[in-house]
Amino acid sequence: MSLRFELGQSSLTGPRERNEDYVGIVTPVSEQLSVKGALIAVADGVSGNAGGGEAAEMTVRTVSADYYATPDTWQPHTALDKVLTAANRWVLSQASANRDMAGMATTLSLLILRGQRYYSAHVGDTRIYLLRDGILKQITTDHVWDRPDMRHVLKRAIGLDAHLTADFGEGNLQIGDVFALLSDGVWDSLGEQLIHTGLLKFDTPKLVAEHLTTTALKKGSLDNSTAVVVKVTDIGRESLSDLIAGGKHLSVPPKLAIGEVIDGFDVVEILHESRASLLYKVKNSDTNQLFVLKTLQPLLANDIDSCNALLNEEWLAKRVVSQYVPQVLTLSTEKRSKLYYVMSWHEGATLQQRLDSGHHFTAVGVGKVGVELMRGLSVLHRLSIIHRDIKPANVHQASDQRLRILDLGVAYSMNVGKIESMQNPGTPSFMAPELYEGAEASVQSDIYAAGVTLYHLLTRKYPYGEIEPFQHPKFGEPTPLTRYRPDIPAWLDNIITKAVARDAKNRFETAEEMLLALEHGELKPILAPTRTPLIARARLVKWQWIAIFSFIINILLIYLLLVS
Repeated sequence: MSLRFELGQSSLTGPRERNEDYVGIVTPVSEQLSVKGALIAVADGVSGNAGGGEAAEMTVRTVSADYYATPDTWQPHTALDKVLTAANRWVLSQASANRDMAGMATTLSLLILRGQRYYSAHVGDTRIYLLRDGILKQITTDHVWDRPDMRHVLKRAIGLDAHLTADFGEGNLQIGDVFALLSDGVWDSLGEQLIHTGLLKFDTPKLVAEHLTTTALKKGSLDNSTAVVVKVTDIGRESLSDLIAGGKHLSVPPKLAIGEVIDGFDVVEILHESRASLLYKVKNSDTNQLFVLKTLQPLLANDIDSCNALLNEEWLAKRVVSQYVPQVLTLSTEKRSKLYYVMSWHEGATLQQRLDSGHHFTAVGVGKVGVELMRGLSVLHRLSIIHRDIKPANVHQASDQRLRILDLGVAYSMNVGKIESMQNPGTPSFMAPELYEGAEASVQSDIYAAGVTLYHLLTRKYPYGEIEPFQHPKFGEPTPLTRYRPDIPAWLDNIITKAVARDAKNRFETAEEMLLALEHGELKPILAPTRTPLIARARLVKWQWIAIFSFIINILLIYLLLVS
């Protein structure tokens, strides 16, 4: 069952010359509703300033359009923050470019309904109310001065200041929830008691909205009166991956043999087989174009978590449109009889396959690999995707030397959530120290794995030694690269050593920072990371040894005093 709601709106000019309020409502359907949600916004152009109505309209139009253009992997608040900042800049630029529009500004209260949650963004003195179980609650805070004579003077608004600070909120949805987005021309005249009564007066949101605005004018409102009322009639109950992939009814195919056909794809070769997944090289029967088909092992046919993980992986991969990630072929569920997805095929080999074949990576070659790998990681991180399993086996180098990051099977995006069965995923020797302490995967843990990957390409070893599954290692100082490869230039050694630092705070902050260091190379080398003194690494142990040593010295002094 997907999210369902009813809504109604009313906006009256009242005694003013024109209506400077503006309402925006976007109610997408199907996948877009599940991924981005429905958007409802009310803006109130600042009274007394030229261009207030224009600021309100263009802000709502801009935010409504730009929000749905942001990556699907961004959290709603991340996307809203970006588009509100852009809208604020646009209003300021219009005000500075046009003398007649000087001082144009607007308030904005915005609501996103998605799945089982709501998200709000707010600046100014329009308001959002929530009526739940008969109790009315204001879920926004007015940005006005806290003085009786200045209670209508805004402290914050879009177009008021170069730096916009919006309030963001979120919460769970319940069936029967009623949201009311009101301009100050309504709430200031009615007060909470009349708003509460009005929201309960009719079952139809349209009638409620009209009742609130007309009553506000009857009560003497001197401003435009705008109300949007939303009533939640059902909430999304299925997982996001089920909703967006539409593959809940698909079953895992049996193991395919070379020459078999599945939905118009001929199996050419079995590329890879692991405990959980199978990868086939396939050919489209109509076009003869080669692809890679990924599915699960037949033993996992009834494993719901594994099936959802494959659906999530397909969903994430579809949204990474980049040369650094294989592109997923769009196939409707009607064209698939089994659970799988298809991605582009590229001639070449993974870095691990190149190592296994005896390839010797030079310092220059690894530097180039590092540059391409950081560019690919930066694409993922900008989409709020943490890969969580960067290693040579998951980095593919095509015959044209172009690098691609493979396998988003354990990747994490805040917008998708994590599969419960994938706690602390990854390959042990490439996992950052903090992950063994229960910390969440992060940009820094991906950078650590990338650093270990480069280290391994050069040495076929690991900076902290090889780590076996289920082992809980203790991390000391990394083994210097030059112990295995004296020919490595100092600038590359410093970069990799910084990337694999035991403490995440000592690594590069972003993939872009590491990319810049690799691109500059020996022209602007970074300083060698300072090694932690032994006494600092000992932590509590050092104080224990100091206490023991002090005790021994004191005993010796007492003995000498007694003897003398």
